[in-house]
Amino acid sequence: MLLHTVDVGRGDKTALLLHGLMGSAESWWRVIPLLVERGYRVLAMDLPGHGLSPRDPDLTVAKAAASVTATLDARAPHGPLHVIGHSYGATVLAAAALDAAVTVYVDSALSFTGGDDRAQLTERYENDRQNRQDPAWLLSTRPFYTVKDAEVEARAATRFDPATSTSISCGEDVALTPRKGAILVHAEPSSWVTDDDKSRFAAQGVSVRGIRSAAHTVWYSHFEEFAASVPEVFGEYP
Repeated sequence: MLLHTVDVGRGDKTALLLHGLMGSAESWWRVIPLLVERGYRVLAMDLPGHGLSPRDPDLTVAKAAASVTATLDARAPHGPLHVIGHSYGATVLAAAALDAAVTVYVDSALSFTGGDDRAQLTERYENDRQNRQDPAWLLSTRPFYTVKDAEVEARAATRFDPATSTSISCGEDVALTPRKGAILVHAEPSSWVTDDDKSRFAAQGVSVRGIRSAAHTVWYSHFEEFAASVPEVFGEYP
């Protein structure tokens, strides 16, 4: 499966961006121009069942990772590869095990419990999808969103396929090993990354960096702090 990809910039290095659950390539709308300005060619992919990418009711994390790898190969990136994955996208990124110069996981433990009931989870995702299609609802529940953030995420919700994402949580548990030398940027406190996770990542050679009071999508609530937290990608910021 090849994935729909936003492909912009003509830099001598490539940045790959993978969004979180119910997001889309558009979720990086504020990050992409900064990367282009910093000399990157940017590839922001819609993961399976998201945005304009194909659906797959039998999706697994491994199959999603294979789709990322196949799409990256088809796009023929050049120069050093810097990769950023958020939440579920970070888990897919870890499964893809790309040969990247810089790997950044954003607010993700790279693991989740499987065995969910397919019908119940599909219904829950569908209810959430319906709510999130309303930008006003998003702004009321996420006061850190800008108007454009809400518009982008509402559009992502209209394109989200619950059946595809339900599939990944109905199989076995997923627990992936972070890449040695990678960077974990997490909200502090985080609902997704525990203190044990931080210790485990650090013991495996990952640089662990927290952003106090950030939301799960840390660049929406704390864009400047997010960019400044990863000079390996963004350089000195601002």
